[in-house]
Amino acid sequence: MLEVTGLRVAYGGIQAVRSITFHVNEGEMVALIGANGAGKTSTLKAIARVLDAAGGDVHFCGEDITRLAPHHIVRRGIALVPEGRGVFPRLTVAENLAMGAFLRHDKPEMAADLDKIYGYFPRLKERAAQLAGTLSGGEQQMLAIGRALMSRPKMLLLDEPSMGLAPIMVQKIFEVVRTVAAEGMTTLLIEQNAKLALEVSQRGYVMESGEITLTGESASLLDDPKVRAAYLGE
Repeated sequence: MLEVTGLRVAYGGIQAVRSITFHVNEGEMVALIGANGAGKTSTLKAIARVLDAAGGDVHFCGEDITRLAPHHIVRRGIALVPEGRGVFPRLTVAENLAMGAFLRHDKPEMAADLDKIYGYFPRLKERAAQLAGTLSGGEQQMLAIGRALMSRPKMLLLDEPSMGLAPIMVQKIFEVVRTVAAEGMTTLLIEQNAKLALEVSQRGYVMESGEITLTGESASLLDDPKVRAAYLGE
């Protein structure tokens, strides 16, 4: 579904991503792990066109999307849940979710999707009229995921969904991530908790200093001595 070839991302003279190549198959959850500063977030932002790529190509469902405008990326079926959540703090929960569907006009289906998201996250339904800026960090993460799902994407890009959250909230968030994946959602996951990322995904890529240094089935990466030493604290 997603094919990234020779992708480069630069900030001025600094190469954040150095000609990486990887793919994600339809219906698959793939983890991208690595230390802070490895280039993971820059990779997702380049795919979503929040950042311009300095080189390389991104193909989605066979189409070259490397230089499309961000709203066209959403229209094609890619939704980014950004690091830091990025909710609209002065809008209500319900208004934030509606923003996720701003390109849609199928109101009956939108209403059904909203009910589904409230089923995933009952707390959002309880707080539908509350300003997003007054929610806890975990609730804002729920809202960011729900807003992305309201675009009815073919593929979800998740950037650090567990960052700064209490363990019980991480468990709840990942219950929904697993559920959505089991329903067939193709997902590219960046997650600082490498063990968790590899446990929920089918395949993984390890990034170091802007390059992909390891790739394989998630189970084999969990058993790799280098991965265990560098990212699992063993």
